[in-house]
Amino acid sequence: MGKSKKEKKSNSNTIVLNKKARHDFILEDRFEAGLMLQGWEVKSLRAKKVQIRDSYVFIKNNEAWLSSTVIAPLETASTHIHPEPSRVRKLLLHRDEINKMIGAVDRKGYTLIATAMYWKNGRAKLEIALAKGKKEHDKRASEKDRDWKREKARILKAT
Repeated sequence: MGKSKKEKKSNSNTIVLNKKARHDFILEDRFEAGLMLQGWEVKSLRAKKVQIRDSYVFIKNNEAWLSSTVIAPLETASTHIHPEPSRVRKLLLHRDEINKMIGAVDRKGYTLIATAMYWKNGRAKLEIALAKGKKEHDKRASEKDRDWKREKARILKAT
């Protein structure tokens, strides 16, 4: 008396990717940060009800904070809490990583953006990238290069 339909469990640890980041920014150094979350947020992450497209990281009082991330509360969330979907969340990083970020942002004009969120050993992790904004002509050049590589692969495959 087993189940007639087996549920497929995805083996991917990725919760969400920020695909727009590669288009809008030149990504350089990457860091892995832990997140301080509430219980309902963890449940929503497991259901992949999160959006990091406009997310960015800022440094305040030598601590890293994640802003503009929307974690939608589940319908089954407890009735005694009032979830705030887009609250500012604290990031857990080593002191030397934060110092490196502060130096790059203050002196070199970089921006800190969230590029991916994933599970690692049962904990939610956030990938942060030091990024510089692309100009419009840079975006067109990137798109042109990508199209050429795709066309070149087609030509080589046909021969």
